[in-house]
Amino acid sequence: MVIPSYWARESEIGWKEGDAIYDHPTPLDTEGTLLRAIQSIKKLEDKEFQLVIIAVATAEDIESQVEKKVAKIIKSSNPGVEVLLFGRTHLTQIHELLVREGEKEFPDLLHLRGYSNIRNLCTFIPHILGSEVAVLIDDDEVFEDPKFLSKAKEFIGKNIDGRTVNAVAGYYLQADGDYHVKKHFRPWMKHWDLYDRMNEAFDKIIGTEPRLKETPFVFGGAMVIHRSLFTAVPFDPVVRRGEDIDFLINARMFGFHFFLDNQLSIKHLPPPKMHPIWMQLREDIYRFIYERAKIEHQKEIKGMTKVYPEDFDPYPGCFLKSDLEEKIEKACKLLSEEYLAQGDRQGSEEALNNIVIAKTDAVPRYDPFQSLCELQKRWHGLMLFTSRGKIRLRIRDIICKGGE
Repeated sequence: MVIPSYWARESEIGWKEGDAIYDHPTPLDTEGTLLRAIQSIKKLEDKEFQLVIIAVATAEDIESQVEKKVAKIIKSSNPGVEVLLFGRTHLTQIHELLVREGEKEFPDLLHLRGYSNIRNLCTFIPHILGSEVAVLIDDDEVFEDPKFLSKAKEFIGKNIDGRTVNAVAGYYLQADGDYHVKKHFRPWMKHWDLYDRMNEAFDKIIGTEPRLKETPFVFGGAMVIHRSLFTAVPFDPVVRRGEDIDFLINARMFGFHFFLDNQLSIKHLPPPKMHPIWMQLREDIYRFIYERAKIEHQKEIKGMTKVYPEDFDPYPGCFLKSDLEEKIEKACKLLSEEYLAQGDRQGSEEALNNIVIAKTDAVPRYDPFQSLCELQKRWHGLMLFTSRGKIRLRIRDIICKGGE
């Protein structure tokens, strides 16, 4: 089980230009939600697993402070399982080892910045530790179901109606115990109907039988991935957010099956998001424009499966079609007017700038499908190389002993 924990500069400093953008990293001068998440593991009946906490900083100059902070939290947690810390110190030693072994291109696949890179570490570490299954959880969640882990392992790797269960998605329960996303409606949301489409998809997949069904969406903090998938397909580092659903799209392209288990839930208790709406929307614009281009650029390749936006309806499929720019333009114009009405001229301008970005900077200047295929080959190469006895053991020692 791997839990990434995101940390930011102290509260009075806040976010600086150049810092990584995450939804709600914990300021260093506060305690955050990590301890609560780790301690909730005590509720699990099955404790036959190793827990790895990845210490993620929004900026390089606070990485050592973040590592110390997370180490201190781990020390005080006592969840009844072995807990390992992974941070900058460990990653630097792994990079150095790979370079010494003459594999200079592999360190570029392992980074501590950006959601997709962090998720790749969430599968690389279980690979090195020899795990058959990686369970990905976030630090703003708590376990309430004592049988969560036994349910997570129940179907993974098995054959259901002729399809291998390569990955299982759980789902989030909100603070009130419901799985629906509840957001105060604003006029711009009429065109950017993200939450309505999400809830429609949740009702279709979570709210109906059978218990296990192939899913168009997945939650990053409730993912169960079999070794057969995580050693073959990586998260795409170009994707700035929504890396979980993008991974599902990638997995489908490479012929893997992703199911949702409507009995596998975890309580999601996130703090408020740090960044303004226009910035959150911009991250989504980059993501959907890129994913749509990846789908459009698909080629017939032996062993791969061609996917279509409709395969992911109602969500995220509705954001992967030809009317995406129209949705962006209408929503951003209304959002801009909302900012103006509040006297926020900068917010208004940034919202309008999103329309321009959707037609310029967000459009990939290369073939994203070809790029994914090349990334997949490199990732698979990294996994094969680091599965060799001596190399794997040396990296394992770095992870388990901090390189001592």
